[in-house]
Amino acid sequence: MNDPFGTAIKEYFEKGKAPDLVVNSNYTEDENIPVSYFFRNANEMPELEKKALQLCRGSILDVGAAAGCHALVLQNNQQDVTALEQSELAVEVMKTRGIRKTIVSDIYKFEGAQFDTILLLMNGAGIGGTVNGLKKLLFHLKPLLNEGGQILIDSSNIKYLFEEEDGSMWIDLSNDGYYGEMEYEVLFRNIKSAFDWLFIDFNLLQKTAMETGFKCEQMFEGEHYDYLAKLEIYK
Repeated sequence: MNDPFGTAIKEYFEKGKAPDLVVNSNYTEDENIPVSYFFRNANEMPELEKKALQLCRGSILDVGAAAGCHALVLQNNQQDVTALEQSELAVEVMKTRGIRKTIVSDIYKFEGAQFDTILLLMNGAGIGGTVNGLKKLLFHLKPLLNEGGQILIDSSNIKYLFEEEDGSMWIDLSNDGYYGEMEYEVLFRNIKSAFDWLFIDFNLLQKTAMETGFKCEQMFEGEHYDYLAKLEIYK
């Protein structure tokens, strides 16, 4: 089964411990993610995520819900949340944790329902994979929004990773494409998954949102070049 995230989440949930997930990219190697991070409670969440959960309203679709940490907080606050996750193992864990509304699906295959808030956290923009892929994602999310609905999405500007001390860049931005388009590989034990992953700066997100019919407002800016944005359909 090619599901490192779901396998790790299930093992941690059942045993109380699991090896870290190992992330490699075309820019970095062997970055570790503790599986416990997917089980953080409201107090353990960064301020950006707390802000996003405060902004949620109405019926909520939590996209890429993983172990359901955000959905659980919302549900405990008596909010109407549906957790969508493509990993069957992760959804199995969410159900056992008591999350009432879950859907096993790739977001691109999900349709036929509408929500007041669509929530994409933990670098939710990354799901797009590339800038053009993010456009495709936003076009797909549009009909899933009720009138007056909102998309809450986060990402980071990772340009600082490529800057030298003198301010020059060690990659050629003119020829290498957008620096935030990355190739990821995630490994848990002997289970591996490879995919494209996007980090997008706010200005480019705003431009991409406008091109897909959304207005885009920055709602929070973190200390590490991360930010939360709210997208609403232009009337």
